[in-house]
Amino acid sequence: MGLQALAYPFLFVAIFFEAFVLVTFLSKDARAARARKPARRDAPDLPSVAVIVPCWNEARTVGATVESLLALEYPAEKLEVVLVDNASSDDTPAVMARYAAHPQVTLLREEARGKHNAVNAGIRQCEAEIVGCLDADSFVEPSALLAMVPCFENPSIGATTAAMSVHEPGNLLQHMQNAEYIFGIARANALSVVHGIHVTPGPFSLYRRALVQSLGGFRAAYQTEDLEMALRLQRAGYKIANAPAARVYTKAPATVLKLVKQRTRWTSGYLRNVLNDYRDMVGSARYGALGAITLPLGMLAIGSGILLFALALYQVVHGLVEAVSLRAGIPLSYALAPHASFGWFYLPASLYTLLAALTVLIAAAMIVLGKRISRTPGSLTAGLFGYVLLYGLIAPLWLIRSTADVALGKTRAWR
Repeated sequence: MGLQALAYPFLFVAIFFEAFVLVTFLSKDARAARARKPARRDAPDLPSVAVIVPCWNEARTVGATVESLLALEYPAEKLEVVLVDNASSDDTPAVMARYAAHPQVTLLREEARGKHNAVNAGIRQCEAEIVGCLDADSFVEPSALLAMVPCFENPSIGATTAAMSVHEPGNLLQHMQNAEYIFGIARANALSVVHGIHVTPGPFSLYRRALVQSLGGFRAAYQTEDLEMALRLQRAGYKIANAPAARVYTKAPATVLKLVKQRTRWTSGYLRNVLNDYRDMVGSARYGALGAITLPLGMLAIGSGILLFALALYQVVHGLVEAVSLRAGIPLSYALAPHASFGWFYLPASLYTLLAALTVLIAAAMIVLGKRISRTPGSLTAGLFGYVLLYGLIAPLWLIRSTADVALGKTRAWR
């Protein structure tokens, strides 16, 4: 068994979490959440909504983002779009200026750098009951807002998240991320009913404006202000809902280097927030599945991802060394000759490989379910292939990098 024994506890925990999510996904409460009817556009009690779009050097995408917001199926008199230029150095202000005369659009400039400052400037500007945040490289479906606002009929709900996927994935890496995000759709739907969501993503989340202001607004939060706000809302006793029918699309990194940089920021922000400011929530059943399962298993997942990668790397190197030593002295012509025939009997089978395969199968099932409940268009073939082939190879890179950054106190640039 050897070093593989070290991996068993982590694989069991991974399967436990995936099974927990799958069982919760099939529960009555989760099914009820998926069956929640969207609000009617002509309903007299629709809340007023202001969507804030913080922009820093987003000239290439902010125009399409604004157009998607103006196309929302929501009464114009109850919907405001607040564009906040966060001291951009490109043509972002010029693109924003195209909407200066639009009755639903408000333009602001915030000199204090940082997404949290831009969002807070937008919140101070508006008086809507509900405020939303949308990244300037993301795009919403017209029906998204009507699918989200019914969540706020429950007074204990402080925020609502949408169903996020990748906008027009082009290469295998982006398809991998799309599959990962769609997995997140199913996971968020399940965790929302047991109060286990730990982040309100920048690509379209809604909040009660008065609540956010009472909590002091957004903070820098180690460059993960959306995660920190989600934790702060729940520490204050509020809950986060999820609307899987509210589709939003976001741009995804197209290269490994950009992806690792993005995820290093996310993971190091998670670690710093949880370890520094919210460690009292870890393991506390007072905060539902968030405290009892999501946060502690999130920490464990980072450590296990690094360990499993190290074990796999050791196995590969050890196998290569053994292969080289066994081949020593054997003529190359004989080693390459087709003397042997392949048989399924000779495939390595162990508890380790079976557990790993089960983990991948459950993840694939959740990806398929996530696509189904959100009705996200497009094929999943490339996404599933990329997720199985690439994710386990690339994720350890940002896990190792972010863990090292936190341990060494290193902070990296946002972009």
